[in-house]
Amino acid sequence: MKFIRIERKTKIENRFTPEMGRLYTPVTYIRKKLLGIPIETLHKYRQTYYGEVKDCSECLLYR
Repeated sequence: MKFIRIERKTKIENRFTPEMGRLYTPVTYIRKKLLGIPIETLHKYRQTYYGEVKDCSECLLYR
């Protein structure tokens, strides 16, 4: 049994960009877990409509 694992998970989130407005996009999280408990998020990115990969710090959460 491994104590520390790196796990990648994708979920659909509601995002907001000033150029496009409201946007539902799949966001992929890469997390480090210790015994199944998430410790930290190593990276968070999303894939655009045109297929390029962008960092999630470029867009704001829609609230």
